[in-house]
Amino acid sequence: MYGLIKPILFRQDPELAHHLVLRNLSLLSRSGAGRALIRALCGSPYKDPVKLCGLTFSNRVGLAAGMDKDATAWRGFAEMGFGHVEVGTITPLPQQGNPKPRVFRLLQDDALINRMGFPGAGMEAARRHLSQDRPHGVVLGVNVGKNKQTPLQEAVDDYVAVVDYLSDIADYFTVNVSSPNTPNLRQLQTRGYLEDLLIQVRTRRDANRGSKPLPVFVKLSPDLDVQGLHDALDAAVGAGVDGVIATNTTLDRQGLQSAHRSEAGGMSGRPLGMKAAGFVRSVVDHLDGKLPVIAVGGIISGADATERLNSGAALVQIYTGLVYRGPALVGEIARAAAIARAPL
Repeated sequence: MYGLIKPILFRQDPELAHHLVLRNLSLLSRSGAGRALIRALCGSPYKDPVKLCGLTFSNRVGLAAGMDKDATAWRGFAEMGFGHVEVGTITPLPQQGNPKPRVFRLLQDDALINRMGFPGAGMEAARRHLSQDRPHGVVLGVNVGKNKQTPLQEAVDDYVAVVDYLSDIADYFTVNVSSPNTPNLRQLQTRGYLEDLLIQVRTRRDANRGSKPLPVFVKLSPDLDVQGLHDALDAAVGAGVDGVIATNTTLDRQGLQSAHRSEAGGMSGRPLGMKAAGFVRSVVDHLDGKLPVIAVGGIISGADATERLNSGAALVQIYTGLVYRGPALVGEIARAAAIARAPL
């Protein structure tokens, strides 16, 4: 079915096509018949239960943040068979993001470049969307960021505000300090900033979670050098957070063929795969079992997912692979991951 829909979507502006998908998924997910239609088109969810950080995931494949920024369509994505769905990035206040055009398809490379800049309706709108009927058996992650206008020295207030506001709804939080599209955001990955930020987020989580596990993950950039990566990982361990998501998009353009390869922004998709795979191995090696790792970046096949799991990742996430391969990729990865059965 996606083979019929994809050419229509790819004739549209990338951001417009994205919104069309979100709108239709949101509409379908509001009724039992619509949800059944999504399942019929995408296939039955593949079950391979996995326990991680006190949560039970129905399988090892999740939707990465960025696809459903305002949590308008996450119920529809849940019906595609994901074991978890991560919405956001959610900021405290609404903001427009960067000027358009800001998303580009790199068709020859099976890649995307985006410079979105955390556009969104803010945490109050996200709460309204997330407070509606919840699909059974799908773990909900909330990816958290700061508003563009918030000074770096006050960034912690933005992260803590979103965690405080959504703790009763989220199953886990991801602290996003690695997007290349918000000015100076990646400076928060330096140990001096990061450990304090994560301690304050974890402290607020601890105050709010009650009996819920509510783990906190931190998402890191694949562009960190070795020392920067080690410092960030040591900060995560020192702050007492629960895991690491590796990786975000990259500024690297090596080997790209498509016309839009020089556009500013973060690149995702197939060309990120080798770099992301190496990054995951480095993260796993340095952590040495202290924290679990969720792998994302350049995963466009079951084989890609298997490689990440065999390298020590506990779960995987997809975004650009879903754009190019469609919903069938979810089941393909879930089945491949079940066979890989990486130890947790």
